[in-house]
Amino acid sequence: MAGGEGRQHFQEQMREIERAALGGMDMALGQIDRVLDALDPVDLRLAEFVIADDDRIDGRYLEVHQGVLSLLALQAPVAGDLRLAAAVLHVISNIERIGDQCVNIAKLIPVSYTDSPARDTIVERVLHMGGLARGELAQARHAFAERDVALAESLVAQDQEVNRLNREVFRLAVHAGEDPDLREWAMTMTLAARALERIGDNAVAIGEQAIFVATGQFRELSSLLYPAGGR
Repeated sequence: MAGGEGRQHFQEQMREIERAALGGMDMALGQIDRVLDALDPVDLRLAEFVIADDDRIDGRYLEVHQGVLSLLALQAPVAGDLRLAAAVLHVISNIERIGDQCVNIAKLIPVSYTDSPARDTIVERVLHMGGLARGELAQARHAFAERDVALAESLVAQDQEVNRLNREVFRLAVHAGEDPDLREWAMTMTLAARALERIGDNAVAIGEQAIFVATGQFRELSSLLYPAGGR
């Protein structure tokens, strides 16, 4: 195959693989929606569906990962094409981790406690966190698909709010009260909040890959908050 035709073939195949990765993000967004719906009111059937449906995300991970590796084995991409291939491998790994975090939250859902003002306050914070983390992933998807550097950069400010809420959930759980059942439930909600915080982190990582593809330079988005490396 001539050089020009070979590169065109690579780019066409790579576009298909990228579409599959973007579809994996859509799957992950659906999982976040379902696990948040299962949290309040508690829906064990929906939680079980989230756990079972993780196989689809794992399958998409394998499909994209193997697709990129197979394509690289058959072609000799130029720098720009290779950059996209490397970024897609990173992105699909982030998607797979997001699916795992949704499963982690779903497994916590059977531990429930009702009829407590402390519970209502913690659940409200966790659900708010979930909505923000979902928004981060949706934004990261758009940034990657459109190679939108500014949109990717704005993820870091949103992630700071998710991190703040994570700390607040922990504080509320520590002071939930003396009831052993309530305290146990509150501690499990700190694990759910931590999983949502990790989802936000993975969304930011996808944003970093969007910037890498668009500019050819990788940088951690946290550097926008701490340009001198200090905190």
